[in-house]
Amino acid sequence: MRERLTRIFKAFTYPDFRLLWAGAFTSSVGTWMQTVAQNWLVLTMTGSASWLGFAAFLQETPFLLFSLFGGVLADRMDRRRILLLSQVVQLSSAFLLAGLIFTDQIQVWMILVAAAVVGFAQSFGGPAYQALVPTLVDKEDLPNAVALNSIQFNLARVIGPVLAGIAFYKLGAAACFGLNGLSFLAVIVALLLLKRGAPTGAASGSVFQNLRAGLVAVRDARGLRGLIGLSFVGSFCAFPLVTFLPVFAKDVFGQDAKGYSALLAAFGIGAVCGAIGTAGFGHVKRRGALAVTMQMTFGALAVGFALSRVPWISYVLLFFAGAAIVIVFAMFMTLVQQNVDDAMRGRVVSVYSLAFRGGMPLGNLTAGFLATLMPAPWVLVGNGTLIVLVGLTVLLRNNPEGVASL
Repeated sequence: MRERLTRIFKAFTYPDFRLLWAGAFTSSVGTWMQTVAQNWLVLTMTGSASWLGFAAFLQETPFLLFSLFGGVLADRMDRRRILLLSQVVQLSSAFLLAGLIFTDQIQVWMILVAAAVVGFAQSFGGPAYQALVPTLVDKEDLPNAVALNSIQFNLARVIGPVLAGIAFYKLGAAACFGLNGLSFLAVIVALLLLKRGAPTGAASGSVFQNLRAGLVAVRDARGLRGLIGLSFVGSFCAFPLVTFLPVFAKDVFGQDAKGYSALLAAFGIGAVCGAIGTAGFGHVKRRGALAVTMQMTFGALAVGFALSRVPWISYVLLFFAGAAIVIVFAMFMTLVQQNVDDAMRGRVVSVYSLAFRGGMPLGNLTAGFLATLMPAPWVLVGNGTLIVLVGLTVLLRNNPEGVASL
């Protein structure tokens, strides 16, 4: 038992990784607190599911425009400094919204603008963070570090909504935004105390030359292309499930913000369990084939959730859906990180992040539009079915140079 636990949490033996993990976890909890409050505010202020999709679209869209340049900067500059600037911008946005809500000056357009600003900061901070994590552990422990990083995010997905429900009812929406602002201080302190993860400074030439080199590296690696394509399909079709949870809480189950938090927590608990399982997989063979199979499993679970009208069944389906999707993306990220040199890491990760994060706003915007034409549950049925069909196509082709053989 002790050996298994040691294997699951191996990356925690590195002090810098522990430090950054703790800071990122604290910040992620705050982010989820704000997400719950923000989604509920948008829904109650507009009464429309399409506005939820539009708000999510605005926050994720900057990745479509700037994340590739964020990857270039991550290979040219001190990744820690990029992250520090990103945290300061997000901290300022959270405090500004908290003040507007507290003084009863908040309007929907203000939330939308702030979401876009946060997305812009994350488009540079995201690639820098993903490129920094592997430098904090030895190469053989990279898969474990990626899995544990998934745990912190998904554990926050569980704790954040619970704390948001308490803060929302006891203190109001402004408290959720204010606490999120404070949470960024944990990341800032962690970054200032890191000893490993020094800047590489390997990329030379112009920014556009660096960008082209990164795109060529991805183009010439067929396995990476497959991972990026599957990641886009997964994020495009999967995350409207999370975005539409307020709709299911309010319109399907007749619940309030507390019910929405419970649905989100069920998904998050499953995600934590999935991440822990992934951390214990070690050097499992054919990660790509397993990831594709789990992505298909998520699609089937999403269809089941969309059709369910029994609360406890919906909670169970959300639990397993959360476990499946975190296994998928943890394995995808591990495969990407293991197949790239550190000098090119920021750029390759940014291309992957563009597919992963870029698929979210497009998927949310599309799902939000479709929700104006048909009930939201049927939109999720279509998305889940598409995920299953794409996965079947990949596995049946089983190209020896593709994802399934990685």
